[in-house]
Amino acid sequence: MGISERMGDVLGHAVQAKLLREVLEHPLQVNHLAIIMDGNRRFAWKSKLATGIGHRIGKEKLERVLDWVLELKIPWFTVYALSTENLNRPQEELDVLFKLYAEGLRDIADDPRIHENNVKVHIIGRRELLPENVIEAIDYAESKTKDYDDFVFTVCLAYGSREEMITAIQTIAKDFASGDLALDDIDQKAVSDRLYTATMPDPDLVVRTSGEERISNFLLWQMAYSELYFTDVFWPSFQKKDLLKAIRTYQERGRRYGE
Repeated sequence: MGISERMGDVLGHAVQAKLLREVLEHPLQVNHLAIIMDGNRRFAWKSKLATGIGHRIGKEKLERVLDWVLELKIPWFTVYALSTENLNRPQEELDVLFKLYAEGLRDIADDPRIHENNVKVHIIGRRELLPENVIEAIDYAESKTKDYDDFVFTVCLAYGSREEMITAIQTIAKDFASGDLALDDIDQKAVSDRLYTATMPDPDLVVRTSGEERISNFLLWQMAYSELYFTDVFWPSFQKKDLLKAIRTYQERGRRYGE
């Protein structure tokens, strides 16, 4: 490595350290961060790698980002890992993904960092659409972390927000028909209480990687007043500086909730 490259690294670390300090010292902190992890396949294609390698690098990236979230003391962290629409992908690719999810959930459940930081692992989505090995890994991760509450790490698997809302509407209709819910009691809280995220605060900041600027059926109800941040970086290439830039942008915007 030449002198100019070393100087570049030093300056890069200094800029990141300054950005980290600014984020931590700002009065507006992120309470719930949600990320749409996008770009594994395009990263693999661009790098002339097999798609499965792109997904594996994406899994490893999530483990690193979880470290950064803990460092930043963000108590709620939610990621969009697999949508219901993704289940239409080729079975060969799905088999690779399912293997990674099962492996990743067990790794997280056994990771000392999870237990040292009291991180509850929470999976939302239609788990009945997932294979048995993934369901078993979900049960394992959730059971090993069920007593923690300092941080909550939520993974959306076989998740679709429209399906989630339809289920909530059906539950409301059933409760109304049975007399357990009065018409005047059907309000925003009644809906929120019947979503997968009933025990969670709405996201403050939603980040999507890979350059796509859409929310793809993710937390549609919960995202009503979230700040959105889009970056061109593919998920496997996502760096700490990218996360810090997203949070700093959120802090500079402020929150008006429609006011």
